[in-house]
This record gives sequence, structure tokens and C-alpha cells, in this order.
Amino acid sequence: MIDPTAPVVVLQSRIRVEERRLLEEFDRRRVPYRLLDTRTAVFRPGELSLPYRGALSREISHTRNLYATRLLEHAGLTVVNSHDIVSTCGDKLLTALRLMEAGVPTPRTLVALTPDAALGALDDFGYPCVSKPLTGSWGRLGARFKDREAAEAVLEHRDALTGPQYRITYVQEYVDKPGRDIRAYVFGGEVVGAIYKYSDHWRTNTARGGRPEVCHVGPELEKLLRATAEAIGEGVLAVDLLEGPQGELFVNEVNHTPEFHGAIDTLGTGMVGRYVDYVLRRLETP
Repeated sequence: MIDPTAPVVVLQSRIRVEERRLLEEFDRRRVPYRLLDTRTAVFRPGELSLPYRGALSREISHTRNLYATRLLEHAGLTVVNSHDIVSTCGDKLLTALRLMEAGVPTPRTLVALTPDAALGALDDFGYPCVSKPLTGSWGRLGARFKDREAAEAVLEHRDALTGPQYRITYVQEYVDKPGRDIRAYVFGGEVVGAIYKYSDHWRTNTARGGRPEVCHVGPELEKLLRATAEAIGEGVLAVDLLEGPQGELFVNEVNHTPEFHGAIDTLGTGMVGRYVDYVLRRLETP
């Protein structure tokens, strides 16, 4: 039995605009909550009994998020987002595989388990193309290869990085988009809204100065977003899409701890309320 008076535990290590707005909405609704800083949290898995009605994870560290959500689920809590979503969306390759298995259109992809193997295959794969780390956000460590010389320079550097995961080389075709990307928000399978992110740079992240504008969600886009959410699982998702030269749409990435400050200003503040609506509704159902 879920105690509706018990607090929601909020996983976090930094209070950004998004976390502050969510906590303000909890306060406005008089929903009790407790902050749990993952940098100082200690768990005893064999004797976990936590006095919470459920958990909202807003942790920005993928590794801490991955293990904290699993520990809370082990203790019997419902977590938004779930460990399964965190583990899938926190890894670009695992996300792409889940989408491909569901028939969701994604950019053409090449994966090599070493940089040397990737370099040998890129001539056939084709330039330009984009290399990304498996984990990470804000476009960090992403690189566009215009030709073999550019690929050699970046992949040699990747091979020298510590940590075997950096050597797994994940490459996508470069989609010749119209100077913008689309970011859409899907809460529990319901499409909340979408924005265009305009930029003169090939990376359009709002964290890098991308300019947001409202994107109308027509039937084709809505169908694709619902298919994406069904493939990934029920949760709070931000879906990044690319538009091809002929207007075709590709799902590029799916984010499980989305930033949305640009979307709040563009789409309206009702988005925060809908986020909290979904979290509370989800926590009522074990």
C-alpha cells in the first residue's frame, strides 16, 4: 500500500532551473519531498526500507543515476524514470538498437569496438559523418568528420583516452538538416510539445546557444513520437529528431533526464505542471 502522505525522494546533485521549477511545483501543491544528493548517499541493499512514496530522479551523472535508480527499485520504490529507461537512454548505442528493433527511423549507423577498426570502415560508410561518445550530453566530444584526415585526428585522440568505453566508436551519417533540430517532450506516452532548435553550428543544443521556437506537432510527428516512447518505455522523455533534405524525420537521441528551460519559455510554464502530474500519477501505480 502506497502512503500518499509519504514524501517523494528527489535524486539530484545539482539544482538547475529544471529542478528548481519542479520543486516549486511540489511546494505549490504541498507535495512533501526529500532531496537525496547522490554524491553523499549511502545504501545498505540487504536491509533497505525507505520511507518514501516513490522517487523522481533528476541526477545528471549517468553512472550515479544508473545505480541509484536500481537500488531504489530494489527497495520496492517506483522511480521516474526507471532504471531500464536510464540504462537504455544513457547509452546512445543501446538507444539506437531499441529504436531500430521497433522500426523507428534513425540515422544510418556504424559501430566499431576500436577506433582503428572504425577508421578502416569509414571510407565505405561515407563522409561526412558524426562520431559521438556512447554516454554524455550537450554534444560534448561529438565530432563531424568531413574526410578521412579529420577522422584520423579525432580517432587517434579517442584511442589515447583512458576508459575502454571511449574506444567504442559510434558513428552516424551526417544528416543535411535545414539549420535546425527538433526536440519533443513525451510524458507517459503523451506528447506534451516540441520546439525547433536553430543554430548556425551543426550542433544545435540550447546549452550551446541554440535558439528555440515552437514546432507544430502534426500527425506524422506525433505518430513517430508515440512509437519512440513505446519502444523506449513509459517515462519522461525528450526526443531529439533530425529533418532530412526531403523533410524525412529521424530519431537521433532520447534523453531520460531532460533539460527544458528553453521549452518552458517557448511552450509555456504549463509544461512543469504536466511533468509533476505525470510523476504523481505514476507513483500512485506500483
